Amino acid sequence: MRSPGLLRWLSLPLVSLFASCGPAAPELPAEAPLAVQEAALTELLSNGGFNAGTTAPWWNNASTQSRVENNQWRVDVAANTANAWDAIVGQSGLSLVAGRAYTLSFTATATAGITARVTVQQDTAPYATTLSQPLTLDGTSRRFTIPFTSSLSTGVGQVTFQLGGRANAVTVRLDDVSLTTESGSPGSGPVAMTSGFYVDPNSNPAIWVRANGGDGRASRINASIASKPMARWFGNWSGDVTQAVSSFVGAADAADKLPVLVAYNIPGRDCGSHSGGGAGSADAYRAWISAFAAGLGNRPAVVIIEPDAVAQLDCLPNDSERQTRLGLLRYASEQFRDRAPNTWAYLDGGNARWIAADTMAQRLESAGARNVRGFSLNVSNFYAASESATYGNAVNAALSSRYGYSRQFVVDTSRNGNGSNGEWCNPAGRKLGTPSQTGGGAEMLLWVKVPGDSDGNCGIAPGTPAGQFSPDLATRLIDGT
Repeated sequence: MRSPGLLRWLSLPLVSLFASCGPAAPELPAEAPLAVQEAALTELLSNGGFNAGTTAPWWNNASTQSRVENNQWRVDVAANTANAWDAIVGQSGLSLVAGRAYTLSFTATATAGITARVTVQQDTAPYATTLSQPLTLDGTSRRFTIPFTSSLSTGVGQVTFQLGGRANAVTVRLDDVSLTTESGSPGSGPVAMTSGFYVDPNSNPAIWVRANGGDGRASRINASIASKPMARWFGNWSGDVTQAVSSFVGAADAADKLPVLVAYNIPGRDCGSHSGGGAGSADAYRAWISAFAAGLGNRPAVVIIEPDAVAQLDCLPNDSERQTRLGLLRYASEQFRDRAPNTWAYLDGGNARWIAADTMAQRLESAGARNVRGFSLNVSNFYAASESATYGNAVNAALSSRYGYSRQFVVDTSRNGNGSNGEWCNPAGRKLGTPSQTGGGAEMLLWVKVPGDSDGNCGIAPGTPAGQFSPDLATRLIDGT
């Protein structure tokens, strides 16, 4: 892996909707983590505290008037502006690097309840954005913290607050505006520590291709699926999960690639449906997820935490069991936060047509979203990335409004090339989506579901159990039939 520069070393103990699953052989022995790396931060904005009595170098347009008042930035927004960007303030001249992680934070209040927008974007046409976040502002002062990974490399970036789009005038106050990134490296986090996503040589499609070289479908499946980066799923079939995880991330680390893993062992998994199972008790799950996190150590990784577990709270029979599940997810989030410093972990947030965005935001907060990088969407489903991004932004707007923070999100694009037809279990006519990449309307687009692995004994694969690879399913995804 690539180690960020200018780092301080800290000690670390040496032991530190329906998804497919299946065992896989380990590649490399486990390696004990040796250290946590903590990077220094670089501030990119000037005069974010407004303590000198001036707003410069912040600028405003004709529909906004600004001045410093009580060591805060007061922005008076004119009435009768048609669009958010018609009343805008900002700061330009920023340098952004694609793949680098940034954090934008600020305190804001307004004299009336409004919906505004903050962006990080190019300050020249076509004004491409790498962050565009809706905000709900009112008379309560709130602190907003928005992490994001830039999809742009530009020397002409800007931060804007877009405050128009309403009939009435309003006054907005901003303070402690900050845009930071880690110093001394071409990026930060696991994306910058590696050189692309890891191709699993022991994925179910890869194993099938090796075993069926004489099959006429093998070359197509290899070219379109088995050779692409995708997640590996870990559950009660994984044996010693510390060893299994460590071997997988060790192989990826040796190749300088970023592995994607899925933790899928919550008690009552999948509400007992096609992918039912999971740990036998809450205590067993806590031991398992702690062992999972220990296997990661300080190596770079992306982890999707328990697909469907948050969205499926409604299937649990009583509030006590729902609170137990939320507690287990919070524990999982804490384990990844504390034991795996170079892992970006994402709690699963269901899909765009399942749980209302405001409800999902409340559930994610209860499940420990503050402790992790963000949330995942569309895992094992088929909705278009654009629809998922709209939903993810709505969840973030609710998180911001209710709790004063938002989170990054990733989208599973493994099978969404033709969008959804409303069915979830091996539906016909679906197609492979965009291969794993950074950006694309989310922090990352990922192949989380393994294309060709069955959703269960249903749809166009009625005799193929969940998690079993089907070359027929795979070729139909390639062809979109």
